[in-house]
Formats: sequence, C-alpha cells, structure tokens
Amino acid sequence: MGRQYWKPSNMLNPVPAVLITCADEEGNTNVMTAAWAGTVCSDPVMVSVSIRKERHSHDIIARTGEFVMCLTTEEMAKATDFAGVRSGRDIDKFALEGDLKLTKIPSMHVKAPGIKESPVCLECRVKEVLELGSHDMFVAEVLSTDIDDAYLDENGRFDLSRAKLMAYSHGEYYALGRHLGKFGFSVRRTKPRRKKGNGK
Repeated sequence: MGRQYWKPSNMLNPVPAVLITCADEEGNTNVMTAAWAGTVCSDPVMVSVSIRKERHSHDIIARTGEFVMCLTTEEMAKATDFAGVRSGRDIDKFALEGDLKLTKIPSMHVKAPGIKESPVCLECRVKEVLELGSHDMFVAEVLSTDIDDAYLDENGRFDLSRAKLMAYSHGEYYALGRHLGKFGFSVRRTKPRRKKGNGK
C-alpha cells in the first residue's frame, strides 16, 4: 500500500458546522451555514469565517462589520443544512417552523441576533477582511460569549459535552464521537498504586 498525490483540495476535515447571523442597517436579519470557520487568537479572543462573495450575508457583514457565530447540535442538523442551501434573498429563514425552526434572541453588543437553539453564540465585530479568491475571510473579535444555561452543571460549570455538537466533513454532517482524552492527558502523571503491605 502506498500514497496517492492529488491536486490541492479542501480536505482539512472535520470542521465545525456553525450558523452565522447578521442584520442589515434596517434591522433585516439573515442566517447562513458556514463550515470554514475557526479560532485564530486567544488574546484578544478572535475567530474567522470565510464566505463566498456572492452570498447574501457577505454584503451585509461587509457593510455592518458584525455577525454572530452559533454552534450547532444534532437536533439542529436539518435547520443547519437548510440555512446553507437556501438564500436569504429568497426566504426568511427565521420564519420557518418545525425541525427548520431557528429562534432569534437579542445580542448584547451587536445588532445581529443570537439563536435560541444554539448552546453557544459568539458576538463578533470584524477587525479585518482578507480577500483570498473564491472566499473573503472575516477576522473578528469576540465581544461576548452567550451560553445556554441549560448546560450548566450543579457546580455552575459549563458542560458543552452534553450539547451533542455537530461537525461537517467533506459534504457530510456527523455527531461528535466518543471521548478519547483530555488536553494534556498524554503527559499527565498518574499516581502509582500503593502496594498492600503486611503491616510490618
């Protein structure tokens, strides 16, 4: 068995499937799905999202400099897919019902809404736009992390593992799998077992 060497392709998978909301100058809102999104800095907290120029949300975000990035769950799978295949130019995606329903909630620092069904919504202000080719990358500072307190445990700790987050991989949606370890587990020392003695 060997390796094959293909032409360049977008095969960095899996990636988060997120919903990006925005609002124009008149308060009209839209939501779109994005898979090319990620963390880029921890201090200040910054994220990025790459959006095709022809997308309805692209122009709104470019003008207003604001958006909200919302994590998605297994229960949001159908709504997340729909938000990515239908354009806000043709339909109000916040007016749908049933398993396509996405509920707007107010944000604290930006005009773009959060999404009630999402466990985490990041309110973002654009700092830089990188024109890369087919996509423009919006690099933004996170102004607020809005969480659903349904995922707080009895000690007030946010337990994101209970949210059943969703990922996107090469055109497919997946539920996240089983827990394999915690950051740093490969170098963490384990306490040696105490040998049972005879008391002497």
